[in-house]
Amino acid sequence: MKLKRYDKKVALTFGVLTLAFIIFAFINESFFNWAYERHQNQLSWYIRPLFIIPFCYFAYKRSWAGIWGTIFFLLTSMFWFPKPDVVSEQVKQFLEMEMEYLSGDWGLVKILIALLIPISFIALGTAFWKRSLWLGLAVVVFMAVAKMAWSVVFGGEAGKSIFVPAIIGLVFCIGLIYIGFRKLEKKNKW
Repeated sequence: MKLKRYDKKVALTFGVLTLAFIIFAFINESFFNWAYERHQNQLSWYIRPLFIIPFCYFAYKRSWAGIWGTIFFLLTSMFWFPKPDVVSEQVKQFLEMEMEYLSGDWGLVKILIALLIPISFIALGTAFWKRSLWLGLAVVVFMAVAKMAWSVVFGGEAGKSIFVPAIIGLVFCIGLIYIGFRKLEKKNKW
């Protein structure tokens, strides 16, 4: 109960940190490059989809702090691991495309595509806030498929480098979210 009292304040703190991180990453080129060097480590590619699980849990529990904390940690997880010694050519090509995409001109189409990310998270959070497992899982599948489609459309053959981490992450997320949801629903019935 005591933690619930601070939920919105903690959420606001994580929201501000998230916004500050995004702005800092885009205005500080050396930080952007430093983070992207570490993002070549594919361990971050495998763990990032797993942040969907706590996001769904906190939405189910209606914890704004948990939701915003998860978003913050999801965004920063791209540079938690050291720069790898060896990077496949396909990964290098994909990340170069992604870096150019993010640092290039932002027209209406690119803005609309980028808006799919927060819209997807809002839809996902809303689904679990309202306790809709099937809608939530549909959003998770949409997010994974959209990321893979975007990767191939803009990255060509190199975009396929995210398929294995995305599919493994999707399978784990669906399974663990389903199990967790059922357990929470069962617990709430008592």
